[in-house]
Amino acid sequence: MVKLTAELIEQSAQYTNPVRDRELDLRGYKIPVIENLGATLDQFDTIDLSDNDIRKLDGFPLLKRLKSLLVNNNRVARISDTLAESIQNLETLVLSNNSMQELGDLDSLGAMKSLTYLSLLRNPVTTKKHYRLYIVFKIPQLRVLDFQRIKQKEREAASKMFKGKKGQERAQDIGKRSKTFVPGEKLVEKTGPSKEDVELIKNAIANAKTLDEVERLNQMLKTGHIPGKEIRRLRGEIVEEEDDMEGDEWNVISNGNKKRIYLLV
Repeated sequence: MVKLTAELIEQSAQYTNPVRDRELDLRGYKIPVIENLGATLDQFDTIDLSDNDIRKLDGFPLLKRLKSLLVNNNRVARISDTLAESIQNLETLVLSNNSMQELGDLDSLGAMKSLTYLSLLRNPVTTKKHYRLYIVFKIPQLRVLDFQRIKQKEREAASKMFKGKKGQERAQDIGKRSKTFVPGEKLVEKTGPSKEDVELIKNAIANAKTLDEVERLNQMLKTGHIPGKEIRRLRGEIVEEEDDMEGDEWNVISNGNKKRIYLLV
């Protein structure tokens, strides 16, 4: 795989194509991630990213001049929800032979008001029921889908199928999004302790008398672990919950003095 760098962009073929558009040829480098396209200085009408290893369509800077984007033969399974903000004047998007799975994964293309040509041939999503009508409904400005002109009858059928409350429910049911994780996406953050729990642990750390005690409490805070009825050794002393308290009580022995930390529940 080759990283898409400013140097690679500078060294790649740049020419005027048969339709008199300035084109940047980035085919066949097995690029995994779209990045550093700011180095193009927005000087191209067409960018060809075919035959790479791209999995998510994102990472574009603001490219007002870009009109055509060719991403054939990749592994694209996701499209950024904010793609329209970066390439707002895009007219042609070719995503043939990729890995788009669900109709809902294409919803963000509806925000691309200049998009008139779209190809999703040889993507799993094309086998979904009502695929073509759903796309026509979600991207009303589209004129050609999969190299076939959209007919007025299709627009009317799409409008009829998805209009009204029942139509909206049908669209939501059909337009589910895939749940497959795409490398490069952020992982869902784990739920940590509540603010009250964090404050209790911080106070315990502030009142600690030895480095060992501080380190143990610090590790508890990092891992989000809040001790319950039984608390393991803290400075070598066993801390247990007292049943007669309204909540959990920590008894910490420090220099012969007993300190109490309450976890009210």
